[in-house]
Amino acid sequence: MKYVFYFLLCLIVLPLSGQSAVDEDKLGAWYMYFYSHSFGDGPWGIQGDAQYRNWNLGGDLEQLLLRSGLTYSPTDAGITFTLGYANVTSGAYGDSDATSGESRIYQEALFPQRIGGRFLLTHRLRYEQRWVEGQDVRTRYRYNLFVNVPLNATDLGKGVINLALYNEVFLNGQLDIGDGRSVQYFDRNRLYLGLAYGITDRLRTQLGWMRQTTVAVDKAQLQVSLHHSW
Repeated sequence: MKYVFYFLLCLIVLPLSGQSAVDEDKLGAWYMYFYSHSFGDGPWGIQGDAQYRNWNLGGDLEQLLLRSGLTYSPTDAGITFTLGYANVTSGAYGDSDATSGESRIYQEALFPQRIGGRFLLTHRLRYEQRWVEGQDVRTRYRYNLFVNVPLNATDLGKGVINLALYNEVFLNGQLDIGDGRSVQYFDRNRLYLGLAYGITDRLRTQLGWMRQTTVAVDKAQLQVSLHHSW
């Protein structure tokens, strides 16, 4: 496990280059809804999310992301696989109303891990195939380490307050994106800290702060999310 943390730390402190017209001191905001559902007692289910992302606290669209997938959890395997699709509309920073579109297919593996009595870890590996408007087909690799620490119980549930942390690393699968343009292998890193509260055993709300670092932009985001399983 320590090697995973070393790997993430190295990527976070990578020297980044490039200039950005984005005001990095202005706090952005992401408003998000996550859902999951299992079909009866079988291994199949669905999961997804809807995210309204802003360059500011509201009104200046950064992205509208709609994503959903079919899940499969083998019996007694402790892992969930997902095959899904996402549609993304990205907005330009500032007064411009220009937008661009993206469709992506993704495959994902999600598996939990408990360390001690209170540290609830989840590892997520995701592989994406991306059709970004005006670019060649692209791929991307993602690894996210989630850590939840219940503060007034040993497991998440109704009435439980928990500390929520995650770090996600994004790596591009290729550098050439068409018309002589290229990107770096490092795409971005997201570092997050928040607090969550269990409204019910299946509904949790969360408020946090996330810093997203790309080659061009290093910007903080307020995150407000609702997590729903049924």
